[in-house]
Amino acid sequence: MHLSTVETVLEYQVLSPTHFCFNIEAAHWPTQEIHGEQLSISSGVTPHSWADPRSGNRFIRFDAQPGPLRVAYKAEVEVHTPPPDTSLREQPVGEVPDEIFPYLLATRYCESDVLCGDVLRLFGNLPPGFARVRAIEEWIRGEIRYQPGSTNSNSTAQEVFEQRAGVCRDFAHLGITFCRALNIPARIVVGYVWFDEPPQDFHAVFEAWLDGQWVLFDPTGMAPVDRLVRIGTGRDAKDVAFATMFGQLQMTRKEVTVLEHDARPTGAPRPVAAPALARVAAPA
Repeated sequence: MHLSTVETVLEYQVLSPTHFCFNIEAAHWPTQEIHGEQLSISSGVTPHSWADPRSGNRFIRFDAQPGPLRVAYKAEVEVHTPPPDTSLREQPVGEVPDEIFPYLLATRYCESDVLCGDVLRLFGNLPPGFARVRAIEEWIRGEIRYQPGSTNSNSTAQEVFEQRAGVCRDFAHLGITFCRALNIPARIVVGYVWFDEPPQDFHAVFEAWLDGQWVLFDPTGMAPVDRLVRIGTGRDAKDVAFATMFGQLQMTRKEVTVLEHDARPTGAPRPVAAPALARVAAPA
């Protein structure tokens, strides 16, 4: 198990009446336990909290009037993600449970139908199972440059595949797309994880459904996935944005802090931090 203290501070200058939806709290999830948490929001707003019973994602919604806004969250979370079983097999589509089936389908950011031919050429002849998903992870890590600023919130897996550059969100989308093109259910996971080079930020990885269970993969190699404090789980980035806003505003501060309370093993990755996920809706 791994124990981390995670903290997020978000500040905005709200320019018009705006509705906010935040997804920054540690998820209710079987592999992690929240030992304590604090949430503070500027006075003058009435927040409403709710949790998705299927994904465990937790949301905070409220309306804010023009002026400064501050949202801060801090928690101590124990993570106990078991090591993956490398003998896991892929399941035939007919055996995929109904609730998992949507993760086989192409989505806005993961055009598995468009890239199917390329994916079959690259991975179609590999033995199915855990090793094939690991090969996908390693191919992305070796062939796609981690390059901040090379993509934006509208970039898709197809675009990243063609330009061969992206950030953690794009790496995750590509892994999801490749898996779905091979009839392997896959989804995005966003969370907190410690990087030993600043600045800290949110991080995106992907999960593949193998032999009746979800298995985490990080094609960036930025941090051990067994230390990730899960925030959001979804079909692609639009399901796990840390903030969605309906109105006009300017972000003035975003600070993410992660403190691990147990030592990492010798030889653990030394990654570069990744940009966060966010979505701004059309002005209200």
